[in-house]
Amino acid sequence: MSEYGDIIGITSTIPAEIIYAAGRVPLDINNLFITSRDPAALVRRAKMEGFPDTTCSWICGLYGAVLERGIRTVVGVTGGDCAETIALMEVLSLRGTDVIPFSYPHGRDGVSLGMEIDRFAERFGIGIERAEKEKKRLDRVRRRIHHLDRLLWEKDRVLGGEVQLLQLGSSDFEGDPDAYLTKVEELIAEIESRKPLPAGLRLGFVGVPPIISDLYEVIERDGVRIVFNEVQRQFSLPYDGTIVEAYTRYTYPYGIFVRAEDIAREVKRRRIDGIIHYVQAFCFRGIEDIALRRELGVPVLTLQADLPSRVTETMRLRIEAFVDLLHRRRERR
Repeated sequence: MSEYGDIIGITSTIPAEIIYAAGRVPLDINNLFITSRDPAALVRRAKMEGFPDTTCSWICGLYGAVLERGIRTVVGVTGGDCAETIALMEVLSLRGTDVIPFSYPHGRDGVSLGMEIDRFAERFGIGIERAEKEKKRLDRVRRRIHHLDRLLWEKDRVLGGEVQLLQLGSSDFEGDPDAYLTKVEELIAEIESRKPLPAGLRLGFVGVPPIISDLYEVIERDGVRIVFNEVQRQFSLPYDGTIVEAYTRYTYPYGIFVRAEDIAREVKRRRIDGIIHYVQAFCFRGIEDIALRRELGVPVLTLQADLPSRVTETMRLRIEAFVDLLHRRRERR
């Protein structure tokens, strides 16, 4: 890990190539929050300092994680992610944090995104050519994560919960891309020695990564497998190209219809029986559930949670009922 002052906290996936090319170290604050010893305590800290009860727990957790870790500089994605990030950045600036905005343009406009990326690179004192060289290094790691994804849905060698953790980490490569590549390669070697898993129900997981720690574990039982992690896969930039091209094709910041097109394509390609749509309490993305149900041709179960916790008994029963529904649906074919 680089020196303390080299760390740049990020609130969502952004062109990490630029931060690495500038000799700094990006750290995804979401991952710091959810993997902390007591994530609920970080949420409580924000609430005690005045965050309203209706504030998304992820935003509260980000605030708590920044203060706990003493992160001095934070890049906040103020367009194309959580609408509350702007207010979070304002409050952090009151605490002395250096805040840097990054915004994905509405409408998936590559020209506007290119201008934003150029501005972002200038903020770190580098040219885009230097960042493109860094992208080649990071893409070596991403390609191996894509291979891991193929072992999930093509070769049936691994569970979705294992894959999604490494896909999530590709937002920042845990601050060390070379060490992260070693971690990925070790898992790939272990997985490739496994026998294929028995055929069973194939689910897709869409929406923001869950705040529920054991959700994947509860779903992936008795032959049920998650073979598609929508947002986590997008963090690994599944499409090639220059920095501008790759982050233009990255679907997460550009609205539900861009995402639904990607999801529908993967539902067909991965032979998915049903979709788990996870939404965070008090998040505007919950409204997008209406469009997803209309756009996708498979059954959808929507799960919502608020605080960092484990699967509740009610949620467990809903998952079991959904699985039973899919089994009956498959039998009627």
